[in-house]
Amino acid sequence: MKALVIGGTGPTGPFIINGLLRRGYQVAMLHRGAHELPENPDEVEHIHVDPHFRETLDEGLQGRQFDIVIATYGRLRVIAEALAGVTPRLIAVGGAVGYRGMMQPWANTPSGMPIPTREDAQRVASREEFEFGWLIRHTEDVVMQAHAAGHYNATMFRYPIVYGPNSIRSLEWPVMKRVQDGRRQIILPEGGLAVLSRGYAENMAHAVMLAVDQPEASAGKIYNCADEQGLSVAHWVQMIARAMDWEFEICGVPGAYAYPAAEFLVYHNTVNHQIMDINAILQELGYHDVVPMPQAVPRTVQWMLDHRPFTTPMDYAIEDKLLTIYNDAHARMKAIQYAPPPAYHSYAHPKQPGEGRDHRNR
Repeated sequence: MKALVIGGTGPTGPFIINGLLRRGYQVAMLHRGAHELPENPDEVEHIHVDPHFRETLDEGLQGRQFDIVIATYGRLRVIAEALAGVTPRLIAVGGAVGYRGMMQPWANTPSGMPIPTREDAQRVASREEFEFGWLIRHTEDVVMQAHAAGHYNATMFRYPIVYGPNSIRSLEWPVMKRVQDGRRQIILPEGGLAVLSRGYAENMAHAVMLAVDQPEASAGKIYNCADEQGLSVAHWVQMIARAMDWEFEICGVPGAYAYPAAEFLVYHNTVNHQIMDINAILQELGYHDVVPMPQAVPRTVQWMLDHRPFTTPMDYAIEDKLLTIYNDAHARMKAIQYAPPPAYHSYAHPKQPGEGRDHRNR
């Protein structure tokens, strides 16, 4: 059996490739060749062409046939068209940006994404509304149309924010650098209360392999995938810090002014929840996390410390100005004398049988 992985040098790549090898596939990787991962076994063939363009894809695929193709990188709508007649099975990995309200919260009423966001939630409707989101939606449509036309059996996955080894852009590092620099306060939009779906690389690769093993159950389906546990931004930051034996004071400022958070949040002024409903993959394919999040975050931190030392100095000038305002306002609010009123249960609590109204006239 022959398998092709388009991409394979990102965080989920080595897990997918090794999963295929364990299942007896002869594996090839198609990617630009810009960088290689030492984790990928030597027995894997490399096809170095650019998966963004039809002419280069056709060159790399000429005369080849594969029993399965897993596409994790490149221009997927072009890949989907190029694979007709090349394989009977395509598993394609995209993202959740096609959902209306993810990148442009104001596009929905109320603002933000539905909580949680199911696979059939409204998507970006037009290029004019939001071009990148529409292109993601259009790509999904191209893949599913090819499936309906019988070109191959297709399954798609919508990845969340992926973390773990070999992440192209590590969102953990700016938080970790603050620990290394001895920073005790960290600015988060609205206190970091927004809850986001994330996916540990090994878990997301496991989701893909479930579709490899269950081609009929997953045929023609688009699945959200994410870790089973969601985390607030504040909880995520504190988990990173605690993995380094540190504790931050969370300093909440309005999202519009949480400028320093742009370094470690994909959407730096995130104040809306982005929670992916993964019930479909749980029920239909039997997904469960291979690595629970309380273990996955410390593993990611340790991998970063071991493999990617961060030497670029951080510029805290704007952060320090905001913290000065925050600390001054906090001190002024703390100086206001306030005694909270006593809290009582809403329902009556009679003190003796037959009492019409209780001692609080309820």
